[in-house]
Amino acid sequence: MSAVLGTASLPRVATGGPPPRDPRARAASIGLWVFMGVATSLFSLFTWAYVMRMSGSDAITLSLPAQLWLSTALLLAGSVALQLAAGAAREAVGIAAAWRARRLLLAGGLCALAFLASQLWAWQVMLAAQVQPTSHPAGSFFYLLTAMHGLHLAGGLVGWAWAAWAAWAYPAAGAWRIALCARYWHFMLAVWLGLFALLRWLTPEVARFICGTA
Repeated sequence: MSAVLGTASLPRVATGGPPPRDPRARAASIGLWVFMGVATSLFSLFTWAYVMRMSGSDAITLSLPAQLWLSTALLLAGSVALQLAAGAAREAVGIAAAWRARRLLLAGGLCALAFLASQLWAWQVMLAAQVQPTSHPAGSFFYLLTAMHGLHLAGGLVGWAWAAWAAWAYPAAGAWRIALCARYWHFMLAVWLGLFALLRWLTPEVARFICGTA
């Protein structure tokens, strides 16, 4: 336990410096990179499938609800909060700094929960507009892509809870957990921005041009 509590290099997970000496932190960091690589491949395959399906003769362009802009703002705010929490935890000296890291960590998690709520709100708006999962290709992929992203973010909340527990129970040893949380939130933000741009601006004409069927 003393090696965990006293290791000064643990915070360097957040800065890209040398790997920490704690084997748990190193293993968790590598595991997260591997998972993000797999998730990137998965979302890339879904993206290409969407492009190909949108090149069909029955494809139409969706009018997306304004709630998705709220979702984007919430996810961005959560990503910023977690990055600030990682920085505060890395440099925390004294009770006040530790509490700042905890508050920022809590804010990041609350933004993620609000993001998921806003996504459900957007689904309600789409369903009220008679856009069903089986209505047309754009509608089907809208629910599929947003659901897949939401599930990955919900899974990230498990890691966030783990980091929050460590921040309260072992403040000196929790910095690398918060840093990993921040890294995953940045990844989720990047994926969401890509999906949002795809859903908003990919038209059948653009899809046919990409697929060479225009």
